[in-house]
Amino acid sequence: MSSITPSSDPAYQDFLREIKAQVVQSRISAARSINRSLIGLYWALGKLMVDRQEALGWGNAIVERLSADLKTEFPEMTGFSPRNLWDIKRFYETYADAPEFLRQLVAEIPWSHNILIMQKVKGEVARRYYLEATARLGWTRNVLLNQIKAGAYEVSLQDKSHNFSTTLPQHFAEQAEEMLKSQYSLEFLEVTQPMYERALERGLVTRLKDFLVELGYGFCFVGSRYRLTLGENEYFLDLLFYHRFLKCLVAIELKTGRFRPEYAGKMDFYLEVLNDRERAPDDNPSIGIILCAERDRLEVEFSLKSKANPIGVATYQLYPEVPEEYRGLLPTDDDWQRLLDSALSEGEENE
Repeated sequence: MSSITPSSDPAYQDFLREIKAQVVQSRISAARSINRSLIGLYWALGKLMVDRQEALGWGNAIVERLSADLKTEFPEMTGFSPRNLWDIKRFYETYADAPEFLRQLVAEIPWSHNILIMQKVKGEVARRYYLEATARLGWTRNVLLNQIKAGAYEVSLQDKSHNFSTTLPQHFAEQAEEMLKSQYSLEFLEVTQPMYERALERGLVTRLKDFLVELGYGFCFVGSRYRLTLGENEYFLDLLFYHRFLKCLVAIELKTGRFRPEYAGKMDFYLEVLNDRERAPDDNPSIGIILCAERDRLEVEFSLKSKANPIGVATYQLYPEVPEEYRGLLPTDDDWQRLLDSALSEGEENE
């Protein structure tokens, strides 16, 4: 019988990966079970506090007394401070009349996340969005806070243009739609005059940290002017990212004018090459985002109908919102594009 050298034996390495996966899954299941038990305890305590205060007319001082007695009785346990007891009471009051599925959902995320959502988010529908996203995507508390500050729920309600539902499995299409925004604010570039597409690309790379924040959590920068080869031909993507949670490449093309149907065909081609040449075996299908100054929803819809790959079309905002009284007095994006085209033509004629 030959001796096994684990470091060089593929069978052993596969065996080790399976064992590690089982251990990790067991720890996750145990943590979820403990969290559900804790949330269940807090729910029961909150109900008791509300019911007894209403029935017996106890004032707020009862919370301070209860905190002291519980800490004396259970010194090894945390969570019985007056502040946390107030949060427990508020937790029950917040969800007491909520649908059953929502009460089950709160048990799927940590207590600190529940407190944050209660404090920062108003309205049952918005709370449901953050509860579901946290449970599904495993957001940390800091990520959840940043998503709330960035208005992720409001962004999810935007009128988005994409073909994800026809090119991706349902569960992945929903996650991809959450990743895509209807409009991106590039005001951090502090642009004071029209820009060519290459200048816009260079500006975004220079201010990459700001652009990553605007794109949203999970984007990792791969490269700009990313080179793709096909036979003797080569092509260049404006920007290429990898999304940690979607586990896919995300290609971004920048257009300084309005959306044109041929942009969709070009992106579809790029995604075919990306999937064939760059996509890892365990990656999800690559996604394309076309960022342009303006778009016509119907034109985008028809342009994406026949495309085999997932493509989203979004606009960007370079300048601060113009006050209502000044709208119509300043050049539009089309005006700026005509000026750029004219300047480019004159430059070519003078060469």
